[in-house]
Amino acid sequence: PFLESLVASTPYIFAGLGVALGFRAGVFNIGAEGQIFIGAAAAAFVGYSIKGLPAIIHIPLSLLGGALGGLIWGFIPGWLKAKTGGHEVINTIMMNYIAFRLSDWLLTGPMKRPGSFNPVSPTIMDSAKLPRFFESPIRFHLGFFIALAMAYVVYWFLFKTTWGFDLRTVGAIPSAGKYAGL
Repeated sequence: PFLESLVASTPYIFAGLGVALGFRAGVFNIGAEGQIFIGAAAAAFVGYSIKGLPAIIHIPLSLLGGALGGLIWGFIPGWLKAKTGGHEVINTIMMNYIAFRLSDWLLTGPMKRPGSFNPVSPTIMDSAKLPRFFESPIRFHLGFFIALAMAYVVYWFLFKTTWGFDLRTVGAIPSAGKYAGL
């Protein structure tokens, strides 16, 4: 049960990192759930549709597909805020509903596993699965440690780089950031 809790916490770590970056910049990203849905659908698509790759290429490619899916889904409300002034809370909440319905449609339509009555994707290729540390039924895998590494990368970015300082400054005191030309 403890290791399964760590497996279940992995997507929440990634979602929390995305939300934390937005909060530090003074933007409320309530769309983490929708970004997880779309990112998971994109990673699953890459994981089952691309065949014949070795794991050393397929795993990072699947992770990149998931990251790009979530990034694109999060970009839409950011673009709407920047170009039209639309409020990010309202836009991200609406995007969550769209992502839920879109992933539901994908899993009951184009991405549905052949011969299945449940809304599940086709089986991911073994070359796209993260390595497990134990035999089945324990699912603890490398993803937890990737999430911890990304938490350190976000910490490093926010507190050790100029861009991170600029982001925190604009988020904490927007007028000071504007005065400083950030």
